[in-house]
Amino acid sequence: MNLSLFTVSAFLILDSEGHRVLAKYYHPKSHPNASEANKHLNTLKDQRAFEKGLWAKTKKPGGDIILYDSQLAVYRHSLDLILYIVGSPAENEIMLHGALTALCDAVHLLLRNQVEKRVVLENLDLVLLCLDETIDDGIIVETDSTTIASRVSRPKADTTEIVINEQTIMSAYQTVRDKVQQKIQQL
Repeated sequence: MNLSLFTVSAFLILDSEGHRVLAKYYHPKSHPNASEANKHLNTLKDQRAFEKGLWAKTKKPGGDIILYDSQLAVYRHSLDLILYIVGSPAENEIMLHGALTALCDAVHLLLRNQVEKRVVLENLDLVLLCLDETIDDGIIVETDSTTIASRVSRPKADTTEIVINEQTIMSAYQTVRDKVQQKIQQL
């Protein structure tokens, strides 16, 4: 057995009808078994067939891991989506499950617990950044959801922004004038 850091073959998000929302397949050239790794998932047709079959086996909630078509898949249901991490059958399923849990939790944090198809598509940039912070070219690099979310999160808008218009200038002028008058009267 060749030990390798390359543990993830694919990350998938499928909707409730089995249609692809997001799919990222990893085919690293530096993988020790690059010639054999995922040769049946190289074409779009093969990927779609794999996704349809995987969805058919996992569409009902209840499980979280399956061995399908000589691939190990860990998955999680979220409203109208199913999120998958796929690896070879020799991979550590606990590690794959930990990566999927961290990724799902980070996405939940960033999307404010609204992980549904519409929201994921509207915030696809955040989801892809979460994915890139979790998995890099098939290698799991982070499994802490708060770290992933903090690296990805957008800077918060400055809520203390002051809007200057005629009314605020007049109000400030009135306040200054009143304070000056009070000081003069005290002397």
